[in-house]
Amino acid sequence: MALETGRRRWWFRFFVATLFAAAAVGRCSCTNNTTAVNVGVILDLKRTDFAGQVWLSCVEMAVSEFYASHPNYTTRVVITARDSRRDDVVQAAASALDLIKNVQVQAILGPDTSMQANFLIPMGEKAHVPIVSFSATSPTLASIGSPYFFRAVQNASTQVHAVAAIVKAFGWRQAVPIYVDNAFGQGIIPSLVDSLQAVDARVPYRSAISPSATDDQIGQELYKLMTMQTRVFIVHASPDLGPRLFVKAKEVGMMSAGYVWIITDGLTVFLPSFHPSVLRSMQGVLGVKPHVPRSKAVRNFTTRWRRKFRRDHPEILDANLNSYGLRAYDATWALAMAVEKAGAATYFGFESDQTKNMIGVSRNGQNLASALLGTSFPGLFGGFALEADGQLRASAYEVVNVNGNADRVVGYWTPSPGGELTTTSSSKVASQLGTVIWPGDPGAVPKGFEIPTSGKKLRIGVPVKPGFREFVSVSTDPETNETTVTGYCMDVFEAVVQTLPYALPFEYVPFAKPNGESNGSYNDLVYQVFLGNLDAVVGDITIIANRSKYVDFTLPYTESGVSMVVPVRPDGSKNAWSFLKPLTWDLWVTTFLFFLFIGFVVWVLEHRISKDFRGPPSHQAGTSLWFSFSTMAFAQRQNVVSNLTRTVVMIWCFVVLIIIQSYTASFTSLLTVQRLRPTVTDMSELLRKGELVGYQEGTFVVGLLNSMGFSADKLVSYNSIEGFDSLFRQGRIVAALDEVPYIKLILAKRCSEYMMIDPTYKTDGFGFVFPKGSPLVPDISRAILNVTEGDSMTKIEETWIGKNNKCPESSTSPPVGNQLGLNSFWSLFLIAGVAAVSALCIFSVMFVYEHRKLLFPSKDDLHSNPSFWRRVLNLFKTFDEKDLKFHTFRDDRVGNEINLADLNVMTSPSTFSVETTEFPAGSSQKPNTPPLDSPSELNESTEPRVGEINNMESHPNSSAGGVIATADGEIIKSRVF
Repeated sequence: MALETGRRRWWFRFFVATLFAAAAVGRCSCTNNTTAVNVGVILDLKRTDFAGQVWLSCVEMAVSEFYASHPNYTTRVVITARDSRRDDVVQAAASALDLIKNVQVQAILGPDTSMQANFLIPMGEKAHVPIVSFSATSPTLASIGSPYFFRAVQNASTQVHAVAAIVKAFGWRQAVPIYVDNAFGQGIIPSLVDSLQAVDARVPYRSAISPSATDDQIGQELYKLMTMQTRVFIVHASPDLGPRLFVKAKEVGMMSAGYVWIITDGLTVFLPSFHPSVLRSMQGVLGVKPHVPRSKAVRNFTTRWRRKFRRDHPEILDANLNSYGLRAYDATWALAMAVEKAGAATYFGFESDQTKNMIGVSRNGQNLASALLGTSFPGLFGGFALEADGQLRASAYEVVNVNGNADRVVGYWTPSPGGELTTTSSSKVASQLGTVIWPGDPGAVPKGFEIPTSGKKLRIGVPVKPGFREFVSVSTDPETNETTVTGYCMDVFEAVVQTLPYALPFEYVPFAKPNGESNGSYNDLVYQVFLGNLDAVVGDITIIANRSKYVDFTLPYTESGVSMVVPVRPDGSKNAWSFLKPLTWDLWVTTFLFFLFIGFVVWVLEHRISKDFRGPPSHQAGTSLWFSFSTMAFAQRQNVVSNLTRTVVMIWCFVVLIIIQSYTASFTSLLTVQRLRPTVTDMSELLRKGELVGYQEGTFVVGLLNSMGFSADKLVSYNSIEGFDSLFRQGRIVAALDEVPYIKLILAKRCSEYMMIDPTYKTDGFGFVFPKGSPLVPDISRAILNVTEGDSMTKIEETWIGKNNKCPESSTSPPVGNQLGLNSFWSLFLIAGVAAVSALCIFSVMFVYEHRKLLFPSKDDLHSNPSFWRRVLNLFKTFDEKDLKFHTFRDDRVGNEINLADLNVMTSPSTFSVETTEFPAGSSQKPNTPPLDSPSELNESTEPRVGEINNMESHPNSSAGGVIATADGEIIKSRVF
């Protein structure tokens, strides 16, 4: 806001003082209060486009209007013009010498070309006379580093960033600069090439045209460009050469569809001055030029200039004011301000020293140069300020498109704070540019390259080697001397080319010596593309980092990686103990222990209630184990009567079923499937033992082996599958390292003899080779994706390598055992174990609760069981007895009753007697008889033995009668007396 306010005040003072400008300037040298300061102007006043006269009129207007707006200044700039006579550098130097020596100018405005400025700068530095140029844009001038050279115009190196950004926006990968072969054209090329490379665009060729070239010579250069693939041309030429170039390009057909032309400001700013016939030849051309603000000050100045120029040059009718004229106006204004700042007190003269300088030295030149660096004001371009190196600050550029008889603005470019050029609102250039009319008026954006039908075919190099001909095979017919190239890689490339949206003529060039042998390694073949001897390489070329420094690769079209191949041997799994291999040792042990555990649980739950589990201890143990192990065949004959037991056995049978079925499947596979094991499984093992390792001759694998630590004397090369097989059979190598595609081919033919072993060292597979920045790489890569995703790739592999199912037993890693382990069944064992333990806990709680009086008798009975351990022992004795209350022993109870009745009738009283005593119901009193020595003896037989009846007593246990019981209270029978 402050800058805009100052600009308005500046222009207000300027208009007020304009009325008195002419008179003030006319009398400046004669007024006692002012000092005249001579300033020279060197321009080409004989240009056909009248640019010299236009710029001189701008300089004169600047002087007049400056002092009209500053009437109180004590200095007055007096302009002295000299004609440089076109591009004659000698004449320009002579004019400068005349102005410095004879007129004693304090500064020089001009010259209008970079070549002339290159001669004038040393003269100005020697004489301490500032050279202020408003049209010399060559970047080489800045490298001179003279403190007396000031450039009031944009450095041409700034606009190359805008040009490169346009190239990037439309995705063009190559561009050819066409420039005039002089200091003006050559100066911009290094910056242009660097900018294009920064956006991944390559410069395959540079076209330099002499300033004095004839139309025929220009035509010859254009015809040469037509034979190349690149269709993007950047023209940096003078206004004299540029129109002739485009007229000739139109004539030879290079302004048709598919071509892209970009011009720099050296031509763009002069477009309004070109003849309509030239503009018709430039339809669709893009250009960049400095952005001129559409301000009121510029419009008013243009009106005043047009009025003055027509008054001074009525004979010139078609002169046009361009940006250089505005720069000339600002440069003159800045110089006038610097002259005033240097001060009138200082003598503006020269010191003559014939011994040191033939032309003298300006006394105030250093002060004037310092004043110029500190000068800033709101000029016509929006702000004038010089940097410390005397260069003008970078400003915005316009992107224009030639359409009809004028150029049309389609976008704007401004330097960002970081120095990168972006659009005004986005870095996406194409979306910000307006509609562009391309040469030939096509609807789509040109691709930027094309395979010329009139040019030569692409020279595709192919490797030559004796083996692995399935990938690349080169053969020559001895009769016709015709070379035929076939193979997997060739078929893939030809399938890719067929999917391209355009024709791609090519021819195969075998990389061979005259005798047919290979002319070098794969690296040598790839390097031929970098040297330009070949346009591309097709074959089994692996994409690796070292090669990518010199060439570009397409996307890979094969599997990637490098692996080890070793012979195989039978794994020796078929022997007398093979039946143990399906299960791991921990699973065997766990299963055995669970058989014992389940047998124990079944015995605990069944021996009191099942007749099958009664008998001597050895019989009970054998029956329990037999029952448990017979579940493997589900052949158990013992009946289980407890619901708890049935639950446990049901779950255990399910576990056994799964284990048996898994064992059967694994054992069957072990006996019927052929198993091969590698002889070597680790690369470090080979290195440690110093074994010999094979590799394919000519590939990069030897470098990989060297990096692993293998010495050259431990490496043996082969060049075919036969040679590979021979090395192993002769025992010369124990392993080989090769790429996965070759290994797949070997295994397809020797699947029962060799095996691929991990690890796989990563590579990027096979790819096609093209020069750096080739525009074909993106198209070929996209076409490779289309081919690899379709059926054609499968057919090609089946043709040359074989079907994937030819070698099913091959593996990319050493075979591992397929034993069944505990980790696969632990959940089943957990379920069975929990069920068994739960059943035990439930049974124990029920049993202890039922016989709790044995552990915790009443107070009246404590005298009969004084010891706790005695009570525990009695509980265990009871646990070992039959549970006559269970329904399985119902018949036994009835039989015992009958037998005891018979004894009472048949036995004499002299032998033994049975005493019955009636006790009141609920009485705890017992007869005073000694306990039986072995209460269990009575339970083991269905009949009581003679002599034991006397130890029994009648015990009333119901309202109907009494019971016959032992002294310990065990019930034998219940009977009504």
